[in-house]
Amino acid sequence: MVNGPAALLSVDRVSVGYTDRLAVRSVSLDVRPGEFVALTGPNGAGKTTLLRAILGLLPIREGEVRVLGTRLADLDIRQRAQRMAWLPQEEHPQDNVRLLDYVLFGRYAHVPPFYSENTDDYARARDALRAVGLWDRRASGIWEVSGGERQRVLLARALAQDAPILLLDEPTAHLDIASQLELIGRLVRLCRESSRCVIAALHDLNLAARFSDRIVVLSRGRLAQDGPPEDVLSTGLLREVWDVDAELRRDPRSGLPYLIPVLPREVVRTTPAERRLGPVHVVGGGGAASDTLRTLAGHGYRLTAGVLPLFDTDSETAAELGIPAALEVPFAPLGLEARAENRRLLEGARAIVVAPFAIGPSNLANLEDLRAFVATRPSFLLRTASLSERDFTEGRAGAIVRELLSGGAIALEEPAQLEARLREALTKSVPDPA
Repeated sequence: MVNGPAALLSVDRVSVGYTDRLAVRSVSLDVRPGEFVALTGPNGAGKTTLLRAILGLLPIREGEVRVLGTRLADLDIRQRAQRMAWLPQEEHPQDNVRLLDYVLFGRYAHVPPFYSENTDDYARARDALRAVGLWDRRASGIWEVSGGERQRVLLARALAQDAPILLLDEPTAHLDIASQLELIGRLVRLCRESSRCVIAALHDLNLAARFSDRIVVLSRGRLAQDGPPEDVLSTGLLREVWDVDAELRRDPRSGLPYLIPVLPREVVRTTPAERRLGPVHVVGGGGAASDTLRTLAGHGYRLTAGVLPLFDTDSETAAELGIPAALEVPFAPLGLEARAENRRLLEGARAIVVAPFAIGPSNLANLEDLRAFVATRPSFLLRTASLSERDFTEGRAGAIVRELLSGGAIALEEPAQLEARLREALTKSVPDPA
């Protein structure tokens, strides 16, 4: 029995099914005021199904849901909307409604039938837009804002609904790193400041561990784990539920755990007829290196990569192509282990390619560690002319790039030139036996 305030939401041995198949089996959990609960699990584990059942959008086969102490079955649609707000993974507005009016939709449950919104409803919508930092865009149409801004509008609508329970299905889907951090940060502050609770379906275990009070893991429709991140996150969990091997590390600043999956290594045949040029080490991040990795892999180069943020587009591309990579947890500075692995890969490389990635204080070391290698290996820096647009280090990155160029690195403004220049440089140093 957990001591503390009464649960806002109680799920008691709930089972939910489609036709003759159960997608959720006897799941129980309580969520209390001020809690941020991350609901996670592999695709098909039952996360969205459970959330939709809690909302009353799917029939419950067995068990019971109680909302603020009242059985879900005893609440009509308006009463449910007064108690629970829903933020779907995706929403496609049919009309270019201005943002203020879109947020006002969240007041539906509080406006009596045949009445219009009153001054209090407009005040709630105004406060919600201000809370997500979009009051200055209130007159813009919903089609006119970015994907990240649209997610913030949906959150504002949920806030205007003034419900004590927020249910979110993959709220960070399709958002860049900065937008993910901003959105989740706002949700955490909402829990702390208003005593609401949030249940958010999240795929990113490390994001869940960084922000949530509890992680609830579903596997094949059943509850696999429920507890604080430091108790739930483990290599055994990732292996058992996701069938992935990983290293468990701890953030030295917060003490929170994070997982680094062990990526599959590419099998390289070494018979003379099959020998390929390389290895070529590609430096990237944020998706900047994905096209380069795919292009060079398609031309038969052996590749390595790093340091890449875990779950980043570039790290996923490397995993897909079987490219060994040095990895680091997202949103954190490059650690000693990741840098050591990256330098090991650089030492084994016969050439270096630097993609046009965004450079901030946390990943500046990706450039710093190249100083010891550019003089002894053909090195190509792509699109250096755009560096000022992606240098967020107050000029330190630019200074290092100029140092690398003076040390022998070659600037290429057209990525299409890379493969020919790279092949020429490598075949000059060691002839291709083919």
